[in-house]
Amino acid sequence: MCLGVPAKIISIDPNGLEAIVETWGVRASVSLALVEGCKPGTYVLVHAGHAISVIDEEEAKARLSLWKELANSKERSSL
Repeated sequence: MCLGVPAKIISIDPNGLEAIVETWGVRASVSLALVEGCKPGTYVLVHAGHAISVIDEEEAKARLSLWKELANSKERSSL
């Protein structure tokens, strides 16, 4: 099973194979080898340092909301 985290592309290197993405204010470098048609502002699902699919902003926000909900419930259950 793959758990992809939504991220927004901030910039793409000149060769188009890597991008800087951001999720919750954290930036990381990811490979774009598995996706096409990306540009700054595009949302992607990231897994193990690779963008694995392109998603729209609405889906990205919904998935991020679920991740946040999961993190909050985990924090409460460990108290």
